[in-house]
Amino acid sequence: QLQLVESGGGLVQPGGSLRLSCAASGFTLDYYAIGWFRQAPGKEREGVSCISSGGGSTMYADSVKGRFTISRDNAKNTAYLQMNSLKPEDTAIYYCAPQPDCEADPFGSWGQGTQVTVSS
Repeated sequence: QLQLVESGGGLVQPGGSLRLSCAASGFTLDYYAIGWFRQAPGKEREGVSCISSGGGSTMYADSVKGRFTISRDNAKNTAYLQMNSLKPEDTAIYYCAPQPDCEADPFGSWGQGTQVTVSS
């Protein structure tokens, strides 16, 4: 069963940073793109960033470009999302999911996610 576990969220002040991790269990991440998504209260889940299976291609939502950096370490079967210059509007539950490629929809079940709260 494909399962990803998100971690690294927390409470941070505006302008602060967090690094989220996405660890795979039961399968190898190597063959999949990995997408990060987020869902704020009362809003639809939205795509934040995606990285190709080999790590050579990345995509970002306009709202996070220049502030967030996605990366992956296939040897550790883990993907990351470095979030800098955080804003209150970044507050959401963050999820990761495997994708056939960054142009395709994610598949599998959503995990628990990790809560990110940006507040002073």
